[in-house]
Amino acid sequence: MDALALLTADHNRVRGLFARFNKAKESDDTALLGELAAEIINELQVHTSIEETQFYPWVKDISEETKDTVTEGVEEHHVVKTLIAEIQALEPGNDKWIAKMTVLIENVDHHAEEEEEELFPKVRSNTSATDREALGERLEQEKQRLGAPVLADKIDLTLTELKDLASTQEIPGRSTMDHEELAATVAPPTG
Repeated sequence: MDALALLTADHNRVRGLFARFNKAKESDDTALLGELAAEIINELQVHTSIEETQFYPWVKDISEETKDTVTEGVEEHHVVKTLIAEIQALEPGNDKWIAKMTVLIENVDHHAEEEEEELFPKVRSNTSATDREALGERLEQEKQRLGAPVLADKIDLTLTELKDLASTQEIPGRSTMDHEELAATVAPPTG
């Protein structure tokens, strides 16, 4: 699968987690907040790792503009990593923890939107589909090495199963996604 599609799928999976986190915050469900925060943190750790080790080195030299965006992206990742460390040192559910999770969500939302709207179009127009597919394979291999679910773990699910998972996981844009996009985006079923 195209590397840009895989990274966008990661963004959308995390956006679904953010939506569920915000609902749990509104209902004061501390246990669920803690579970969702752990999932968010795990997703972000894997995603920042594959971007920094695979994607950013591959795209940084496309142009001066992409180089600047990559440099900014690395700094935004640093902020995320710092927030994660601070969040993990706090008790889930207290005011400071919730405030830091809120800032984390806002920062990641901004970062993902910037990548999708500014960086990805430049990468798409300056690279071949074949090269993006090859990078996508490397991204998936790295995710698997890190113990994260990959497309192959979910590709055999039916379209109905994928749609149900996407609905439960509050994946944005799910109604327009095809089978492969849904499989790349949803977290695998549990149990």
